Order: sequence, then structure tokens, then C-alpha cells
Amino acid sequence: MVEILGARSRPSMGTGLTARSCRAPALAPDVSAVAFIDDRDGSPRVWIQPLGADLEEWTPGEDGPETPPGRGAWPVDTGSEPVADVSWSPDARRLAVLIVPGGGEHGQVWTVRPEGGDLRPLSAPEGGSSSFVRWTGQGEILLVAEVTASGRTEAVLIDAGSGGREVIAGGALMHPASVSRDHRRMLLRRGPRGVRRMYVADLHAFPGGLPVVPPIGHDEAFPFAHPAWPAGINGTNGNGANGNGGSPEGAGALPVPGTAGLAAALPGPEHLLPGPPALPGPGLPDDLVLGAGSLPSPLPPAGLRSEPPAGHLADVPPGLPAGLPDEAAGDLPGPGERPLLAGLTGTTDYGILSPDGMTAYLLSDVGRDRAALVAVGEDGVPEVLAERRDAELDQFALSADGHRVVLVWNADGRSELEVMELDTGLTRPLPPPPAEVVTSIRISLDGRLAVLGAEGPDRPPHVLLCELETGGYRRVAGSGRIAEAAGAELMRFQARDGMELTGWLYRVPDASGPTPCVIYLHGGPESQERPTFNPLFQNLLAAGIGVLAANVRGSSGFGRAFRNADNHALRFDAIHDVADCAVELARTGVADPGQIACMGRSYGGYLTLAALVTHPDLFRAGVDVCGMADFETFYERTEPWIAAAAVSEYGHPVTDRDLLRALSPLHSFDRLRAPLLIVHGAQDTNVPLYEAEQALRAARARDVPCELLLFEDEGHEIRQPVNRATFVKNVVEWFGWHLAVPDRG
Repeated sequence: MVEILGARSRPSMGTGLTARSCRAPALAPDVSAVAFIDDRDGSPRVWIQPLGADLEEWTPGEDGPETPPGRGAWPVDTGSEPVADVSWSPDARRLAVLIVPGGGEHGQVWTVRPEGGDLRPLSAPEGGSSSFVRWTGQGEILLVAEVTASGRTEAVLIDAGSGGREVIAGGALMHPASVSRDHRRMLLRRGPRGVRRMYVADLHAFPGGLPVVPPIGHDEAFPFAHPAWPAGINGTNGNGANGNGGSPEGAGALPVPGTAGLAAALPGPEHLLPGPPALPGPGLPDDLVLGAGSLPSPLPPAGLRSEPPAGHLADVPPGLPAGLPDEAAGDLPGPGERPLLAGLTGTTDYGILSPDGMTAYLLSDVGRDRAALVAVGEDGVPEVLAERRDAELDQFALSADGHRVVLVWNADGRSELEVMELDTGLTRPLPPPPAEVVTSIRISLDGRLAVLGAEGPDRPPHVLLCELETGGYRRVAGSGRIAEAAGAELMRFQARDGMELTGWLYRVPDASGPTPCVIYLHGGPESQERPTFNPLFQNLLAAGIGVLAANVRGSSGFGRAFRNADNHALRFDAIHDVADCAVELARTGVADPGQIACMGRSYGGYLTLAALVTHPDLFRAGVDVCGMADFETFYERTEPWIAAAAVSEYGHPVTDRDLLRALSPLHSFDRLRAPLLIVHGAQDTNVPLYEAEQALRAARARDVPCELLLFEDEGHEIRQPVNRATFVKNVVEWFGWHLAVPDRG
């Protein structure tokens, strides 16, 4: 079934490449301003926008003016490195900022005054990484997660004013979630992906004593228009827990003994539709050999590297990373920690304590298929406060007084908002936001306002303010709707085994028949393709190339069973799904059967390589963005905490060695036929550059056209706008060249 939202004219080349990206907004305690991350001047950093009566109000059904608000906004000097997140202390004295040196994966927590000045680090573990969780609501105390170079995580309370610090918990697979306002109780998460558990623990005293800073007085200098609210909790950190799944349950059969590689474990293209037809319709073209057609030119597009860079191929000592658990259960709880929702199957990724610390509010799918809001009181008895059969809870934000919670539901990829009054249990819906997806949410201290990060296919990431009583929205920062950007259609279809798959289809608007098409695969795999802003898709459309942004099994947003359906040996079925996406595009007449390509990022890059070697005649070209080529080398070289958390998803590098080898595309590169573009960041320590280098060498050793696009100043994400534009330009040229797209002129 295809749900058609309406077609627009074809975007022009360059659509969206210069649009601002505004993310991770945080309200000032007196709601007089919003801090957020903005890349308007070429690099993501902190900006502050004062709030006033001149904010643009959005009316349902109207797009509003294209000129964004921004009068009086100012940048906060945090140095030259990119910034990924910001949070306002409840006494208004400081901002906490997450800095990512070199654009890499080793975050550092710094503090700075909102008006600028007093910039200094709070947490920058050597060889490790840190991130802030939230302010505790007591003075300038910040809860921080520090990961050491060996992979151990420590929960640390840091006084942003004095720099005083106290470690309150630790473990290899631990993440702090919340601390009560009186610092007597904490909530923490333990375990690997897909099987995480929440624990509560009492904190009786801190040796050495963290200094208690009194709240700011109204007679002290304050850079905004209104006095600060009393000290409290500044909502949630806005990072929804959706997208961390996978468990070792239900693994499928291993490859047949005596065979090796993906080719041995999966059928070839001749077995795309085994048994009775699972895909109703007019049937496939008789000549469905999706690699046939004119041969690509041997000349690559301009801007690509023909040789790997020097100095990146140094070997590392063999062996597994320190801290890798022997069992998927992961790290054991510490003394005095009490499990919540014990004895039930599922995962709990996010939670927060009530102001008095007596109730834990959890985003969890434990005991159910779809994530819900669950409260666990002092008696340990869980109560389901909100759940839906047709949607998953994506995020929630709790007010500082603990009386109100805002729920963000993920309904087939789009966001729907509700407000729940915890005193009465009454829930009321908010009007649909003026963008398809809400990416973050924080509530004001008085519980009247929420600040949202939002975006859609034709709306770049921007900041909204929502009046929770009336449901009115106002745009605070970011670009308005891009008129020429194309929308997306929700596409549903069946995989060969009958499982329903979905994807967001971006049709070439002015096409009268089948067109070249790219299947795009997201990372994770416990992530989800949603109708968000993606300049790459718009520019592929401008080049006459359609896009199916697919959600194959293993994606989040569709329940725990679907998310776990690719764990361990079941991953072979996910690779089948990619082929079934190509079959569906051809069957429905969306794509030209001879002009279908595959592309993905991170895990999606791995899945792209796996699909290309498993079905070598199905895809005309491929692009692998920071994907894994070999699970063995991935486990050896990735960060220890990433390796430890991945065991429940992919398998153990020792006990599942044969399975992981069979799943690794590198060992089947003799089947690779499609020209391959590899994109990677030199600072990537999540999926190290070695994965790209060995894939490049293996492809060229077999005379397969292969190029490397390397960003020296990026890590696992492409953060700099100029690099994103370079990335889009080269990918569009690569597919335009190898899919033989005719000139529109």
C-alpha cells in the first residue's frame, strides 16, 4: 500500500544545502530566552535567542513567512570546536555544553556563562568520552557520564561553579539516568543494547562533600528580562530513548557447515520470491536483472580520492577490547542497587526520578511489545501510565514540580504529542506540530511551556515553543519551509516471509514513468527512517533519482519483536529485506529495474555492503558511509564500550566467531560487482577508518571501481555544513554517473 501525500515540482540542484540546522533547544529558567545549537556561521555552536512578543505564531494549514526570527540573537563563545548539546542550569548562572573535538566521538563537558566568559572544562577524560545527563536542581550541580579509555562508565556529580566532583556509581555497561533533587537517590541503567535494566540506589552521603551553592538572588546581575525562577530541575535532557534495541533471543540457524561468507548463507537473486507469491500485484518484469545496462565510465566524479591516505593503516595489537563482557547480560549491579521491572523481558533505555526521588518514570517496553510510560513507586509495583497499540512512546519530559508530563509518540514515523496531568491521570492531545518529527523536548520550570526541536522533509531542523495549555506553537529559530523541497510518501509492503516493511518514498516529482532509484538504509540498526529533512534526498530528486528510505527488520518504532527480528543469525533476513525493497520498487513501477542502487550509513553502510555481495546482480551501484566491513576488525578497533554494548545485537566475537565471519561482507568481496563509493571520517572511533580502508583495498584487488571520500575533520557524523555539501555533491554525482541518468536538458 502506498499513501500518497501529494507531489511537487522537482527540487533544483543545491536544495537545502545552505539551510540552517537548529537543534537541542533549552529554555532559560525564567523563559526569557532559548539556547540551542546552530550552524548558521559554518560550524555547530551555541546561540541564544531572546523570547518576545514578536515570535512568529504558526496556524495549522499555513506555512508562515520564509524569513526566520532571530532579532537580538547572539552566539556564545565556546571555542573553535563543534558543539553537540547545551543545557541551562536551573539557577541561570551557567550553560553546560557538549563539545566534540575534531568532530569526533570523544565528547567533553564544558561550562560557560550565557552572556559569555568563564569558559572551562568540567569533564574531559583522557582517551575517553563524557556527556552531561541533567542538572540535579540543587545549585549548579550537574550529573555527568564519564567513559574511560578502558570502557568503564562513571556517574559523576560536578559543581559547575567550583569544579568539585564526586563519583557516585560505575560499571562497564552503566549509564546514569537521574538524581533526586535532595541528592539522596539515583536512577541508573545497566546492560547492553536491547536488554537494559533500570536500578535505584540510595545515596546517603558524599565523602568530602560537594559544595551547595545558594540560588541566584533577584538583585544579582542577570542577562535577561525577568528574574530567575527558584532552583529546580530543567526538564529532561531531550534525548529520547528510542533507537537502542536488540537482544540475543530467537537467533536463527547458522550457515551450512563447509560454506563461508554471506553467499553461503543466503540464496542468490534466483530465489528472491520463493514459494507462493508473497507480493501481490502484476508481477516482476521478466528481465529483472537489476545490474544490467550500459557499462559505467571508469572515470570517477571530481573530488574523490583515487588512493587511500597515508598514515591510517597502522595495525593495532590483536585481541578483544578491555571490558568486553563474557555474557550478554553485561555489568552487574553495585551494592545497594535495586532493580526495577525485574524478571520481565524487554529493555528500559530512559528514565527520570520524581522531584522527591520516590517515583521512577520509565520509557520501557519491558513486559510489552511497544514502549510505554511506566511509573514505579516506593513499593516497587509498576503502573502503566500511558501506552498505545498503534504507536510507541518516543520521548517524554517531566515538569520540575512533577505534576505534568509531555508525551511524544512515534506513530508510523510521525510525532504526536499529548499532555498528561499526573495528579489526575487525565491526558489530552496537543495539536499536530508544524513539522512531521519532534527530535527533542524540554519543559519550562513552571510546566507551562515546552521547547521543541522539530523538522520535516521540507522543513530544516528548527526550534518551536509550545504553550501547553492552548497548544499554540511559535517558531523561535531556524529556517522556514523550503517551498521547492519534495515531500515523502509512507510505503508499506511485505517481505518474502510475510513480515510488513515500510519506507519513506521520495518520488521524482515530474517523472512520467519508472526512474533510477536509491534504497537508503539507516544506522543503528535500532534506529528508524522518519520523514525528516535530508538535503541528500532532495538533490538526488533534482538529479532525477528517486529514494526509498527503508525500515527493514531491526528498525525501532514498530515494537520490540520487529526490532529484535535481526539479532544474531536473524541478520540474514534483514539482508533479504534489502533485496525485497528493490523487488517492490520494480514491481510497482516506481524504479527502472536496471537502475536501482543501494546506500547506507553506519550499520546501514554495513547492510549496503552485505546486500551488494549477497545479490551482486541486483544493484547497479553502492555508497557505504562509515559502515562495518568485517565484524572481527570492528570489535578489535571500536571503542570498548561500543563493543561491549554490541554483543547482544551482533553476537560475541569469540563464541559467535563463525557466525560473525559469515555475516561480514569483506569475506564475500569476490562477489562484489557494483561500483562502490566509500565515505568516512578520519576521526571516527565508533566505526574506525580501518573498515573503509580494507573494503577499498579488497574492491580494488578485484578490479571493482571503488573510491574513498575522506573527511579529515569529521568523526562518525558529518557535522560541518561545508562537508555536508561536499558529501551530497559527490554522492549525487556518483549515482548520476553510474545509474546513467540522462541529462534533463
